[in-house]
Amino acid sequence: MSARKPYIRPMAGWWRRDPFFIEYMVHEGTAFFVLAYALELLAGVLCLVSGEAAWNAYLVFSGSAIMLLINFAILLMMLYHGYTWFKIMPRTLPPVIISGQRLGAAVITATGIVAAVLASGLLLAVVCFLARGL
Repeated sequence: MSARKPYIRPMAGWWRRDPFFIEYMVHEGTAFFVLAYALELLAGVLCLVSGEAAWNAYLVFSGSAIMLLINFAILLMMLYHGYTWFKIMPRTLPPVIISGQRLGAAVITATGIVAAVLASGLLLAVVCFLARGL
């Protein structure tokens, strides 16, 4: 009697076999840009508490052409990350039922995006208002 070999599923490149998995991995990859921006903000805060000279050096560095390009790439990736996060949201929420009807995935995604845009606009308005007062 011969022993049967165990089945071993190949795992190399598993995420390239399905467009859904490709999109998922790209979404997860954009988290590195979120981390990069968080570290940049942390560096700014550390320079701010280190004194005026460190803060001015940080401002000069942040305004350099290379940092502006990096921040533009970070912005694009964060926008994509946010969009895909809201796109995934209907799959992760329990069913939302309003007036006996189940809310569609497109409505949940659109509501999340609109709420994020409105919250960002409100935050921008508050910052601009406070900046005028200083």
